[in-house]
Amino acid sequence: MGVNATVLAIDAGNSKTDVALIGPDGTLLSSVRGGGFQPATAGIGTAVGVLASAVGAALSQARASGQPVDSVEHVSACLANADLPVEERALAEALRDRAWGRTVEVRNDTFALLRAGVDEPRGVAVVCGAGINCVGMVPDGRTARFPAIGRISGDWGGGSGLAEEAMWFASRAEDGRGEPTELARTLPAHFGLDSMYALIEAVHLGHIDFERRHELTPVLFATGAAGDPVARGLVHRLADEVVAMASVALTRLGLLDEAAPVVLGGSVLAARHPELDGRIAELLAERAPEAVISVVREPPVLGAGLLGLDRTGAAPEVHDRLRAQYG
Repeated sequence: MGVNATVLAIDAGNSKTDVALIGPDGTLLSSVRGGGFQPATAGIGTAVGVLASAVGAALSQARASGQPVDSVEHVSACLANADLPVEERALAEALRDRAWGRTVEVRNDTFALLRAGVDEPRGVAVVCGAGINCVGMVPDGRTARFPAIGRISGDWGGGSGLAEEAMWFASRAEDGRGEPTELARTLPAHFGLDSMYALIEAVHLGHIDFERRHELTPVLFATGAAGDPVARGLVHRLADEVVAMASVALTRLGLLDEAAPVVLGGSVLAARHPELDGRIAELLAERAPEAVISVVREPPVLGAGLLGLDRTGAAPEVHDRLRAQYG
């Protein structure tokens, strides 16, 4: 005789997918990691196939542990590249076709990060990793979000964007079009090169993979921490963007003047750069003085699971039991 799982939680990012099966009392029946989820490049069918492999592994793990799952009540999927409601609907339909659970809800993966960092579905999260995004939610179901597609949707920031901005300033400093900056030395030095010209050539000709530009983001922060005004200016601009997104989301949800959580996550914000952290705290204190800042430590798949428990009306102690299993 098998067990009935309340939630199949999925947190799928570009580089990895985490899946968890959650029992009616909040017990974690199984937890596995799979490959990256990239519907924009691979197509929805292929991308959902990656999820299917991870879901199959989670079911196999539960079976091997003596807890075979006969049915799932709800699938809570928080997915990268689900940036617009129309994309969420298309992905939800693809997941319904798989018949993994009785009901399905798809959200952008930033919602998983937010829910992982708060005790109830109330607050705002800003994630800054390769890109930047912000979402907010309140218990009555209202949400706040941005398209977060890149510059065409008004975004600025993210690790990749910061690296490109740093290269722009460094290139102009070296050839005389812009103001001097130590970035012209520190960026190429990271790759063992002696000039921005050499770095530009290496990237352009493919001797350095363009995707490795994210390695320059920590160099930017280190150069700023050493006192370079151009690098510090970019760090401050990122803080401005984080606070602008958070304060707009708080305003939309009527939380601007309340003690509402503002959860920060993603590789750039989780790195806890002192200059960036201090500037965010300073600006947010001006725009949303009651906001409570935290940096999420829990894995986003926990947030996907908690969102699923919210949806199924699970009791508070069920939420607490699940959270406890993630430390």
